[in-house]
Amino acid sequence: MNRCLKITSAVCFVLCSVILMFLLVGYVRIPDEMTITQYDEINVGKTYVCQALSSNTRSLNSLQTEYSTSIKLFNIFPIKSSRVKVTERKYVVPGGNVFGIRLYTKGVMIVRIDEVTTSSGNRCPGTEAGLKTGDMILSVDGVSVTRNKELASLFASSNGKTLKLLIERDGKQKSVNFTPVKNEKSAFTGGLWVRDSTAGIGTVTWCDRENGIFAGLGHAVCDVDTGEVMPLSGGDAVEAIIKGCYKGKSGSAGELCGVFSSGSIGNLYINGDTGVYGVMNNVNTTSEVLPTALRQEVKTGAAQIICTVDDSGPKKYNAEIKRIINTSDNTQRNMIIKITDEALIEKTGGIVQGMSGSPIIQNGMLVGAVTHVFIDDPTEGYGIFAQNMLETAENVESYIKKAG
Repeated sequence: MNRCLKITSAVCFVLCSVILMFLLVGYVRIPDEMTITQYDEINVGKTYVCQALSSNTRSLNSLQTEYSTSIKLFNIFPIKSSRVKVTERKYVVPGGNVFGIRLYTKGVMIVRIDEVTTSSGNRCPGTEAGLKTGDMILSVDGVSVTRNKELASLFASSNGKTLKLLIERDGKQKSVNFTPVKNEKSAFTGGLWVRDSTAGIGTVTWCDRENGIFAGLGHAVCDVDTGEVMPLSGGDAVEAIIKGCYKGKSGSAGELCGVFSSGSIGNLYINGDTGVYGVMNNVNTTSEVLPTALRQEVKTGAAQIICTVDDSGPKKYNAEIKRIINTSDNTQRNMIIKITDEALIEKTGGIVQGMSGSPIIQNGMLVGAVTHVFIDDPTEGYGIFAQNMLETAENVESYIKKAG
C-alpha cells in the first residue's frame, strides 16, 4: 500500500512539474500581441499543445480586426491572454537593388564641442550653455536653422550677444542661452561642429506597386560621430552603381563601393528604427509580387537573400535562418541569418555594409531583410521581420501630408 502511494505521488509530482514547465515556457514564448491573416488559425507553437479561446465568441472571418484571446494548455490550464490582430495579407515587389541615400536633418546636429581660443584664454561656449553632442539646434532667436553655414552666420553676426537656441534632445525641445565668443581672428564663433546632412548606400527591401511606397535598410541611418538617429526633414533616393567591394573578414566588416548617379528614384520621408521609407517616382505596375510573412510564419531553415554586389544587378543567393528572436522590445534584430552561398562568400566574404535591406525570401514569401553583420564572422548577421517594416510603412502617407 505504501509503495503504491509512493508511486502515485511520484507520478503526480512528475505530471505537475511537466504541466508547470509547459505553463512557464508557454508564458514566455507566447507573445502579448499576435497578428494573423483573415481565415487563419492561431498557431502558438508545436512544443506544447495549446487552445486559443477568444474572450467573446467571434469567427476570424468576421469584420472584427482586433480582440483579446485566452490561451490554455490542453484547453484546461490558462497560460496568458493576448491581443490578436486580424489583417489582410500584404503583397509587395521584392527589391535587392542598391540605391543612394541623401538625408537632410531637422535642424543641425552637434557632433563635437570645442574650446575657442580668445584673447583672455580658452573658453567653451557649448559647455557653458549646457549643450551636448547629439543635440539638434532648431532655431536661433526664432530664426530656423537647417544648414551649417546658417548657424555660423548667425554666430558671426551676434557681436557677442547672448542668443536663445531652441534645441531638441531625446525627443524633447528646450531653450538654452548661448553666448558666442571672439576668437584670435576677431570673429565671433561658438566652437560647435555641426552636421546638416548625410549620405550613403543601401538596398531596397520592397516596393508597393499600388502606391509606390518603398522601404530599405531595415535600420535607421545614424550619425557616424554620435551614433544618434538622424532626424529627417527631407531626403532623396537616387540611383547608385556598385564599383567594387571590400571583402569582409573576421574582425573587419566589408563594404560595397558605390557611386551616386544622376537618376532620382524618389523621395524619403521616414528615417526610423526599422529603416528608411519613401515614395518612388516610377513603379512598374506589372512587376511580380510576393506575399509577406507574419512574424510567427518565419521559421529556422533554408532561405535566400536578394542583393546587388556588382554591376550585374540583383541576384538570389542561398542562406539559412539559424535562429528566431521573437521579442516585443526588439524591432530590428529579429533573426540570425547565415550566408551559405559559396559564390557570394567568394565575392564579399558574406554580409557587408551596403547590403542592409537585402530581402530575405523563405517558402515563396518575403520574410524580412538583412540588417547587420557579425564582426567576428561576416557570413552571419541579423535580420528584421518584414512585418515590422510594413507596420512602419503605414505611417508614410501621414508624413507626406506633414511634408506637404
